[in-house]
Amino acid sequence: MKIITLNANGIRAAQRKGFFDWMKQQEADVVCIQETKAQLHQLDPKLFVPAGHHFYQADAVKKGYSGVSIYTKHQPQTVRYGIDWPEFDQEGRWVEVDLGDLIVASLYLPSGSAKEERQAFKYLCMERLEPVLDNLKNKDKPFVVCGDWNIAHKKIDIKNWRGNQKNSGFLPEEREWMSNLFEQKNLVDAFRVAEPGEHQYSWWSNRGQAWANNTGWRIDYHITSPCLKDKVKSAHIYKDERFSDHAPVVIEYDL
Repeated sequence: MKIITLNANGIRAAQRKGFFDWMKQQEADVVCIQETKAQLHQLDPKLFVPAGHHFYQADAVKKGYSGVSIYTKHQPQTVRYGIDWPEFDQEGRWVEVDLGDLIVASLYLPSGSAKEERQAFKYLCMERLEPVLDNLKNKDKPFVVCGDWNIAHKKIDIKNWRGNQKNSGFLPEEREWMSNLFEQKNLVDAFRVAEPGEHQYSWWSNRGQAWANNTGWRIDYHITSPCLKDKVKSAHIYKDERFSDHAPVVIEYDL
């Protein structure tokens, strides 16, 4: 089973850059998108829903902002929009499909870089997500939460770790929270199961020569239930084309 996640930084912009042509070639089972920046009524199905896919999107109330979606070749048993917390859900940050033998969610955790209030909201979101992940873990089927978690976990996950220790996305509290997911809750960073090497990033700032110099951050993850650790077959970050300031993270599972 092939699953892809991408923060599109605007699904319409990604479409113009050829994302859907690439997506069709991938023949992935599930594709998770974050930061669609478009509401459902603004997306022409002929352009934005490739044939053979079921499509589900959680929109932000605010136009041109946030939003998450899932494309799947498999008819879901159920679809869940949001996590039943209005402050989070009105920003369009969670959509989840139950495919029968597997649950897949698309998550867009807020960035806290804009101002202190947003960092405080990010911490609140992290706190609110813990019981959501616990509930998924307590179900009798595996899950994958794909998305832009807006946190680089370890020094290996960020090029300039020294200069970013006081910046949102690499704060000690954020990294500790993520360590807790992996070490205390036994969730799995699926990419690192297959690819332990350095210099593998999924986001690059538009400032300076970040892309050219590979001065990036790995903030886009597949975080899975413990039972999927032995099911990760391969993982890579696709960089041959640029659809966004993020790159697609592609993982194949033996399911």
